[in-house]
Amino acid sequence: MFAYLVRRLASLAPTLVLVSMLIFGLQQLLPGDPAKILAGEDQDPQVVAYLRAKLHLDQPLPVRYGYWVGGVLRGDLGESSRNQEPVAQLIAQKLPVTVELALMAMTIALLIGIPAGIVSAVGRGGVWDYLANVFALWGLSTPNFWLGILMIMLFSVQLGWLPASGYVSPSEDLAANLKSMIMPAFVLGNAIAAVLMRHTRSAMLQVLSADYVRTARAKGLNERTVVIKHALRNALTPIITLGALELGTLLSGAVLTEQVFTIPGFGKLIVDSVFNRDYLVVQGVVLVTATAYMTLNLLADLAYFLVNPRLRH
Repeated sequence: MFAYLVRRLASLAPTLVLVSMLIFGLQQLLPGDPAKILAGEDQDPQVVAYLRAKLHLDQPLPVRYGYWVGGVLRGDLGESSRNQEPVAQLIAQKLPVTVELALMAMTIALLIGIPAGIVSAVGRGGVWDYLANVFALWGLSTPNFWLGILMIMLFSVQLGWLPASGYVSPSEDLAANLKSMIMPAFVLGNAIAAVLMRHTRSAMLQVLSADYVRTARAKGLNERTVVIKHALRNALTPIITLGALELGTLLSGAVLTEQVFTIPGFGKLIVDSVFNRDYLVVQGVVLVTATAYMTLNLLADLAYFLVNPRLRH
């Protein structure tokens, strides 16, 4: 296991280099000149020339990439050309919001999706299986922004239980924070729960027909023990993979949901940065997101060893 971990960590470095090259290169393909956009409507030639020199836009592409990577290695992601704030500071402000939203949404998805998938597989062809599949179909086909608007109309406008939008830091008021985050977290978790339910059901159906499960039942073990201890544990591998990918997607920012509920997370930050041609902010956010994806995949691979002892050999 240790040797496997070392190999995986060694593979992260070239992957990050390739990702950084893609991030930087694709960003340069966006139309428009950032210096002219930042110069305003007048576009004074002297101001444009100053901005181009400041942003290294007058340098060849490899030189600009070198400047950026050199700063990243020192922990300096650059400075936002729009509001003159360090990119690392902007990310540090938005990342906790997105992490909280992602973890809440993932918790809701796991609490709904996995039990629904287990019940559906165990009761295959029955009423609970039918209801679980209806829930999955509803979750997969319901747009997040539409569900968010409906929840705002019901719980905020009609009942007045929850705030319609906005964000309150948990350090300021934990109760208000939970009230402001529960609806967007449920909207995001609802769709992921539907996907988890389908994958859990499929994995459980395959495992429940295995010989060792029939042997466990023949020994007279309790059905709950057979399902949870023997079947579910061996069905967790694809669920872990899916969970890591979905959590990575959430950490990259849920743009529509954050816009509907006015959540100041990664999604809103990257959309604003793209519209403002704030290249360094976009590059910083995407680099952090890509790093989070790779880290989550590594953690998922390590989790395989915990749930399936056979992989340790």
